[in-house]
Amino acid sequence: MELVEGEDLSEKIGALETQGALRNTGMPLAEALSIARQIIDALEAAHDIGIVHRDLKPANIKVRHDGTVKVLNFELAKAMDTGMSGPQDAANSPTLTARVTQMGMILGTAAYMSLEQARGRAVDKRTDVWAFGCVLYEILSGKKAFDGEDATEIISAVVKSEPNLNALPATLPANVRTVIERCLVKDRKARIPDLSVVRFILDGTIPTASSTSSAPAHLPRVEAG
Repeated sequence: MELVEGEDLSEKIGALETQGALRNTGMPLAEALSIARQIIDALEAAHDIGIVHRDLKPANIKVRHDGTVKVLNFELAKAMDTGMSGPQDAANSPTLTARVTQMGMILGTAAYMSLEQARGRAVDKRTDVWAFGCVLYEILSGKKAFDGEDATEIISAVVKSEPNLNALPATLPANVRTVIERCLVKDRKARIPDLSVVRFILDGTIPTASSTSSAPAHLPRVEAG
């Protein structure tokens, strides 16, 4: 296994909170987008060979000192690369392991788990799109999109609640906000279907020193031709 030095993203967020840098806001936009784009690169490489990560979260994302991002821990993806349909049995560990029952199974981490995962249904790359939305929400807001005192409460929030978009910076460009909203649509048929779409929308954001204080950016336009 490759030895990847640096902090995982959860440690990086925690360090910023300790230093008081996250005062109801997350990372600077330019840093957040640099991390986000590299996460997209890693997940697209996996999707291209038919692998769904299923457990994307800040603790599984390593940020090296030079800013290079590595997505780690594909163990859950390798354990089951086809998914199963059917209801789920919930577990209460932070990372919910594959627990096979008579009816179905659950796989992933509660706070970053899509609705289809929470219900033990078949997963595909749209499941990673959801988790990406959770991660992007967290690094930009300093808060989890779905939270609770234990895994049962968190899964209940995933199933029944919507993320508080007011926790995102008021100056966040409109296209970045749209990415988060559309990644976190519970019905995966209406969710952004592929991370290439996420990349296209984010490419409408130019992360400059003034980008967090300027007017929201418009979505990229597609001209028919």
